[in-house]
Amino acid sequence: MIARNTVCLWFDHDALEAATFYAATFPDSHVDGIFRAPADYPAGKHGDVLNVSFTVE
Repeated sequence: MIARNTVCLWFDHDALEAATFYAATFPDSHVDGIFRAPADYPAGKHGDVLNVSFTVE
């Protein structure tokens, strides 16, 4: 059985850039999904990246 870990990284900004960097740095890695703000909100605007999931293998 292969051990798996789930790690949460918090970025106030640049989460997509960080995930893209990790995916490009490690073999067999990729960005799985990007969740963007559906509308303007008090701390940001429509389309801001709120959550990024990625796999590093």
